[in-house]
Amino acid sequence: MLKKPKILVVGSANTDMVIRTDHFPVPGETIIGGAFSLVPGGKGANQAVAAARLGGDVCFITQLGTDVFGNQNLENFKKEGIDTSLIRQNPEQPSGVALITVDKSGENTIIVAPGANHALTVEEISAASNAFQQADIVLVQLEVPLPVVLDVCQKAYGLGKRVILNPAPAMDLPDNIFQFLYLITPNETEAEFLTGVKVHGEASAYQAASRLRNKGVKRIIITLGEGGAFLFTDSFQGIIPTSKVKVKDTTAAGDTFSGALAVALGNGKSLEKAIAFALKAATLSVQRFGAQTSIPYLEEM
Repeated sequence: MLKKPKILVVGSANTDMVIRTDHFPVPGETIIGGAFSLVPGGKGANQAVAAARLGGDVCFITQLGTDVFGNQNLENFKKEGIDTSLIRQNPEQPSGVALITVDKSGENTIIVAPGANHALTVEEISAASNAFQQADIVLVQLEVPLPVVLDVCQKAYGLGKRVILNPAPAMDLPDNIFQFLYLITPNETEAEFLTGVKVHGEASAYQAASRLRNKGVKRIIITLGEGGAFLFTDSFQGIIPTSKVKVKDTTAAGDTFSGALAVALGNGKSLEKAIAFALKAATLSVQRFGAQTSIPYLEEM
């Protein structure tokens, strides 16, 4: 049996409150929705769960409240086999929550109240030296404070670790962060935000990726939804395709991709094969409802 790659995830944990609806309301409009569900989410947590289910030995650094949502999330991580020893429950902050609406086509809108996620500190990262030293891959997103993200990237890079930044939600990044990254994985919207190039196909994806390369990151994956993913390295530029399926809910598809990608790279797969593995996982996830409830297990792959 293959040794599980050690994946260190630093990021957010939320509880998702999801309402399904035929269409999104316009400003000032009240509509009657459909089913309501309460499910664990947050980009960091989703990616940690995806990596754990898909064959990774996962350690997760996040901050939760001491409320019922925080307690439920902590128990959930333990059930997933995630190392929770570096998760702090903050008595002064509520746990993060996200309000999500999903329309009949499977598209979603999300509003996040970060709570304890925004209280994560650089000091907590400094106290996690052992986890960084043991990690094969370090995975981070942008739902925790940017100084923490920068410190994670710098610390991991200094230890010779491969850092994957999923730059979501889109925000301005300091120029010096790119040199610390092994890989950056924006979607089309995030790629446009970071580069000014509207991504709508291979040619524009190449243009956006080139601009990111000029910022100092050598490997870029721009995820294209049902269009697959565009990979840009010094030796390869092109689209890795994915299967067309009936989409039920896109929530956490990108996070499933990121977690799967980290595991595949940690297992020594090439970038092209790792992307194919990650796309398959994401394709399975969009055929199901919910965030973590949609993430597949390794035996399904």
